[in-house]
Parts: sequence; C-alpha cells; structure tokens
Amino acid sequence: MTAQAPVLREHGNSYNIFILVLTIFSLAIMVLLLLPVSQAERDLLLLYDNAVCVIFLFDFAMNFAGSKPKRAYFVSQRGWLDLLGSIPSFGFLQITSLLRLARLSRLTRITRLLRGQAGKDLVIDVLKNRSQYATFITILLAGIVLSVGSILVLEFESRSADPNVNITTGGEAIWWGLVTITTVGYGDFFPVSLMGRLTGIFVMFAGIGIIGALASILASLLVSPSTPDEAVPEARSGADPATDPVGMGAFVEELAGLRAEVAGQRAEIAALRATLGDGGS
Repeated sequence: MTAQAPVLREHGNSYNIFILVLTIFSLAIMVLLLLPVSQAERDLLLLYDNAVCVIFLFDFAMNFAGSKPKRAYFVSQRGWLDLLGSIPSFGFLQITSLLRLARLSRLTRITRLLRGQAGKDLVIDVLKNRSQYATFITILLAGIVLSVGSILVLEFESRSADPNVNITTGGEAIWWGLVTITTVGYGDFFPVSLMGRLTGIFVMFAGIGIIGALASILASLLVSPSTPDEAVPEARSGADPATDPVGMGAFVEELAGLRAEVAGQRAEIAALRATLGDGGS
C-alpha cells in the first residue's frame, strides 16, 4: 500500500507577494528596534510589529489547517519557525525579539515558491487576475505608507526644537497618518519641521493614488462587464471575437435570416392572393 502524498495549503501569487513584502517590512522593523530610538518611536514600532504578528499567526493557522498531514507543514516546511516568529511581544516579552529571526524561514520559502514560476507565467497570472492583485497591492501599499509615514514624522518631529511641535506620541503619529492618507485633513495634528512636512507631502500624494485605486476596485466589483443575456447573440452566431472583433459575421448571418423570412412572407402572400383569385372566379 503506497503512502499518500502530503497536501500543503496553496495560496495565489498575490497572497504570496503580500506575505513576502510584509515579511521584509517586519525584518526592517526588527532592525530599527535595535537602533537607539526614543521611547515613543519604540512603542510605535512595537505596535506595528505586533500587528504584523497577528497577520502571521492567521497565515500560520491557515497553512496548518490546510495541510494533510499536519506535520507535513509543521515539520517538513518548518512551520514551527513560522509560529515562533509570529509570537507577539506586547512590549514586555523581550525574548521574543530574538525569535523574529525565525521569519527568515518564511522569507526563504515564499521566495522559493515565486522563483519556481517562470516570469512569463507570473505575468500571465497577473493579467488574468488583475483585480485580485490590485486589491492586495493597494491594501499593502496603504499599510506601508501609513506605517512608514507615521514612523518618519514621529522621528522628525520628536527631534525638532520648534515649540509648536504637536506630534510627540505614536498614537498622534498614527492619527495624523490616517487623516492625511485619506485626504481628510482635520488639521488637529500637523508637522512643523522641514523633513516632517516633506513626509506629509509624500503621504498626501500617496493617499490620492490609494483612494483612487480603491474607488476603481470598488467600481469594478459593483459593475459587471457583461451579463449572460448579452452573451446570447454572440453564442448563437458562433462568431469568434479573436477573428471577428467587430461582429460582422453575426451581422451578415442575421441579415441573411431576415431576407429568408421576408421571402417566406412574400411566398405566403402570393399563395393567399392566388387562393382568393380562384375563389372569386
């Protein structure tokens, strides 16, 4: 009796790219936490690190639940390293910062998966699933712009000597980032340093693009390109869109059908006239 081949949970390329970029971002946060930063910046970095941990724990749960047997992912694919690298620190479990190095295993595995596909196949997949890629990439860009913008503005504003500085905590930086990226602009928190304002300009322009992308994605979901009723004439005519893009073949067939119908009606009228003529005589 042959042993059953292990079945691992498979994800689309868009999801793998999302996790890959998120892993690189989390490793960058780990490096920043090793640098001499202020307590407010450290708290903000830990907040983003714990948010990434929640996403990684969800990813681990999906991979573990979708694998048969479970040890195929947990042992053979080093899923236990994914679990160790996803434990949140909550600011007081300092030993978990060393476990972040386990995320290199996830980085290596996803890179190997994407590298295993030919570049042409990846391009075809992107063109075929444009809406799926656009959704993941837009959400990913929004998160990166928000996190990077809030970290930078807090760094620049906390080191500014201007007495009008009003962004001094991680919560204020996140609130400013959310208000700016959504182009709302309440004005309750604003950068006063030169570098902080340059960061604000970057977040503003990025926010315009992200909001526009989200609007187009929502419109594509609400408005379907075609309905089954619209596809019936094309199916009946047998026209090939690749060889007959303007539908001339279907038009000619329909015109021929109308001519045959008119000819049949003329024959019926002629027969009726002949019948009436015979009756009158």
